[in-house]
Amino acid sequence: MTVSLLDVSTYLPGDPIGASYYAQFAESDALRDNVMFRAPRFRHHVGPDETAVDMVERATAGLVQRHGADVIAGVDVLITHTQLPDMPFYGGGGAMAHRLGMKPNWVLDLHNGGCAAFVLGMQVARQLLASGAGQTALIAVAQNAAGQVFDQPRVRRKAQAAVPGDGAAVGLVAVSERSPILDIECRTYGEFAGDMTIAVGPPRKWWQAGPGEGYIGFTESKITKVLARGNRQVPEVSYAVCDRIGVKPKDLDLLVTNQPNRVFLRNWREALELPKERHVDTFDECGNLFAAGIPINFDHAIAEGRLHAGDVVMMAAFAHAGDFAGAAAVRWGGR
Repeated sequence: MTVSLLDVSTYLPGDPIGASYYAQFAESDALRDNVMFRAPRFRHHVGPDETAVDMVERATAGLVQRHGADVIAGVDVLITHTQLPDMPFYGGGGAMAHRLGMKPNWVLDLHNGGCAAFVLGMQVARQLLASGAGQTALIAVAQNAAGQVFDQPRVRRKAQAAVPGDGAAVGLVAVSERSPILDIECRTYGEFAGDMTIAVGPPRKWWQAGPGEGYIGFTESKITKVLARGNRQVPEVSYAVCDRIGVKPKDLDLLVTNQPNRVFLRNWREALELPKERHVDTFDECGNLFAAGIPINFDHAIAEGRLHAGDVVMMAAFAHAGDFAGAAAVRWGGR
């Protein structure tokens, strides 16, 4: 049974926010000159009262316009990932299903996929649909931490705050031969799962009340490890998929990755021997979009006419401090 990624639709909240916004708050930071935190020219921030459910609903509008409300309402499997859940005790899948008028048989909230969550969602959707769980699946991802966590008064002074941007995306997956998912590789590196931490002063658990604001606990040592893992993992999973589908990496028509910083983007396309024009890069427009990066960049490529029917697209990413990575190849069938 062939399962396809039929379409994606995306949403960027608000007007672009320039680098000067963070420059006015910048303080001395030992990590400010690190390649991990060289700021993009622009990024978008979620609105002060905008929820992840709102973002996904707005992202879905393009699918409704192109495929009809009945296609969305009739989705059998809903798979979601939210960077910062609206409620800490449960994911947003139920509320998203209700807002979109769905009654799916399956609602799954994924957290471990991180920046590679869209690829993980494709893997889960493909397995479920191929096993007979339904005919269609919707993958919904929302990155909403930039305008909330990273824009807190004390956090936005740090170098790390200027890099993330917010956005949401949905992908429509179905039993179809139109845009077949050729192969997927997902790998879990559990030994690295504890390397991403929340830092707060004075120290406390993330859920405890206190005066300090939480942020990502980066150090020079951790950054060195993350750079090494990311540089290795994304090419590894991409090469594994290429080997199985019989396509050399340098012959891929398009590479779509997550985009933590410019260094990763350059290193990944060089590792796959691809020219810059065959690697989608919206970093200076959107910043680090975390899990929303792959589908938003994919949507940009389609809108810009960079993809044609029959093209092979590789989507690849790694998550957190390197505890997960995934790659998926699709033979694009056009909209």
